[in-house]
Amino acid sequence: MTDPTAEEAERIEAGRLLFAGPIEFERGVVGMEHLPDAELPEIAFAGRSNVGKSSLINALTGRLKLARASTEPGRTRELNFFRMGDRMRLVDLPGYGYAKAPKGEISRWTKLTRDYLRGRTSLKRVILLIDGRHGLKPDDVTVMDALDKAAVIYQLVLTKADKVKPTEIEELRAATAAAIAKRPAAHPEIIPTSAEKGFGIEQLRAEIAALAL
Repeated sequence: MTDPTAEEAERIEAGRLLFAGPIEFERGVVGMEHLPDAELPEIAFAGRSNVGKSSLINALTGRLKLARASTEPGRTRELNFFRMGDRMRLVDLPGYGYAKAPKGEISRWTKLTRDYLRGRTSLKRVILLIDGRHGLKPDDVTVMDALDKAAVIYQLVLTKADKVKPTEIEELRAATAAAIAKRPAAHPEIIPTSAEKGFGIEQLRAEIAALAL
């Protein structure tokens, strides 16, 4: 591993300072009419159920129980907003692909998520989590199609990268980069992460901090 350049070190420090600042749960939203005012830039976290969204948010913020992690897929059933002082909001979106809930409830929060992603003016980027053990799934492709259509920038993050060999995660990163190369709203940089081991966290913090006020 090479030492970071001065510019990279500055970005990493900006990320550290942002996430060392105040962060608190602001509200859970079950309808568009309950959204907070759109005065701050927002970064939303999306992914298949049980991909590790809550664990990654907790790792980024250094707060073990900020977002509620669960082994039960589909537990997050509302839009959870976390306020970072006067700089930014993080938004934990309901997982897609599987949920142990009535179909009517799944349909409700799926529509809520779609409406938020399509119409939120303060949304600066979607962090789209992909399981590093399995790669892109059809549900992920459907979400990327919708984000491309809505012209919402999204960045892929590979989770649970510590569960596979380094060579395998690098092969997956390269294959995923090739798969999204021609997608108009896809950010080109793909970040492998491990909420458990901590790698990739500094880089993702830096990416997010670059979008803060």
